[in-house]
Amino acid sequence: QLVESGGGLVQAGGSLRLSCAASGRAFSSFNMGWLRQAPGKEREFVAAIRWSGADSIYADSVKGRFTISRDNAKNMVYLQMNALKPEDTAVYYCAATLIPSSDYVGSYDYWGQGTQVTVSS
Repeated sequence: QLVESGGGLVQAGGSLRLSCAASGRAFSSFNMGWLRQAPGKEREFVAAIRWSGADSIYADSVKGRFTISRDNAKNMVYLQMNALKPEDTAVYYCAATLIPSSDYVGSYDYWGQGTQVTVSS
């Protein structure tokens, strides 16, 4: 089970930190990702981190502004979002996959319920 938190309303240029709490002892075996879906748009990849935390990948639209991290001892994944833009407004999902460094939405097998991020201009 994956449970996201930390979403909210923020002004453009501001920051938010999303958290994802995972249950289950197999958490450290999974590669984790953050994906988002804006109104009227398809779900898209944001960032992913390998099971070990050794490497991560980002969508071009967030590169240099967002940072994904994980703490396997706490079964947690985080997404630090800086320099937020109105186009970052979306529901953000935490998801798990056995495929490392995947930017393919369809490869994610387990999903949280999502947390809303709204960036005002």
